[in-house]
Amino acid sequence: MKSSYLVVLCTLLAGCSKSGNDQQAGQTPHPTPTVSTLIVKEQQLPLQKAFVGRVTALQSANVVARVSGVILKRLYQEGQEVHKGQELFELDPGYYKAQQDTDLAILAEDQATLNNAHITAKRDHQQRASGAVAQQVVDDADAVERSTAAKVKADQAVLETARLNLGYTRVVAPIDGIAGQQQVTPGSLVGNGTNDSGSNGSLLTTIQQIDSVYIQFTISAQEWLQIKSMRQQGRLHSANQGQGRADLVLPDGHSYNIPAFLDFSDVSVNPSTGAIGMRAQVHNPDHLLLPGMYVNISLTIGARDHAVVLPQQAVQQDSKGAYVLKVNSEGKVEQQPVTMDNGPTGQWVITSGLHEGDHMIIKGLQNSQPGSTVHEQPWQDPKVQASPIPSESSH
Repeated sequence: MKSSYLVVLCTLLAGCSKSGNDQQAGQTPHPTPTVSTLIVKEQQLPLQKAFVGRVTALQSANVVARVSGVILKRLYQEGQEVHKGQELFELDPGYYKAQQDTDLAILAEDQATLNNAHITAKRDHQQRASGAVAQQVVDDADAVERSTAAKVKADQAVLETARLNLGYTRVVAPIDGIAGQQQVTPGSLVGNGTNDSGSNGSLLTTIQQIDSVYIQFTISAQEWLQIKSMRQQGRLHSANQGQGRADLVLPDGHSYNIPAFLDFSDVSVNPSTGAIGMRAQVHNPDHLLLPGMYVNISLTIGARDHAVVLPQQAVQQDSKGAYVLKVNSEGKVEQQPVTMDNGPTGQWVITSGLHEGDHMIIKGLQNSQPGSTVHEQPWQDPKVQASPIPSESSH
């Protein structure tokens, strides 16, 4: 019984061993995964940054009353274009006309006195030559003439002030531009004291020149330093002879068809925001851009050399940062750390880590592990539409 039990056991073990060997012999190996790759090509790419800017007038001037008086009438149409020197308001000139007339009369009186003093001094000099008068008389006559001449000069200055004040009753436009809403109405008494804006004189209206306008915006100090570094390293060439081009999008979503150009960069950083003030200027012939309006800005700062552009799905992130997977010359997958920047829609601009000729895995990343072997096939951009295949009926 014992020997027969051993025989049966050996037979079972032999069968199991044979079955296991048969399964190993028939096992199918895992196929090498196929990935779609893109061969890196360096290119020159515009460096663009997005900002939000506020429109301000090219020139803005407050029209104020420089003398006190009652406004008689407004002589311009609100919201319409006015020209430098054009009369906008008329103040009651009565007081200032009377003051000018008084000063004219005083000047005439003193000029007559000066004329008499001059004749007296001349006569005394002639008589002194003949010994008819003493030297003291001559000296006194000369003093009277000089004093009267000084009084005439003072009268002329007072009269000029009176003429200026009378002229200020005609309030004129200091610049060309669009005149805004009147701040006071005819019949109001205005003065030449300090107003709410801190300037002298009552504010009557404001004129803004908007045939061209400024676009004010800010850039972070970090972005500014990055751009500066790229220029110093020769990786960024200035556009438009140093003027960055700014393309604008209006609040309704439509593009503004006239480009703006950067014309000012501040020399200090705002300590409360950490940003640097920037300004662009743009023509505004149809007055679509109004002061205070906010617009979106796409600023082309320059052209980047040796730029590498990849679809966003090719770049992955882990705790150490961004990386991509590429295929080396032996057909094995490698993980490559990269740094990147914003690029065209759906793409990243790789600023370091890649070189021309690298084979980047774009599709099949889930089957790609560093160190594994893969088969490559060219990646086809789905945005590129293939030509339709002609139907049999067309042959």
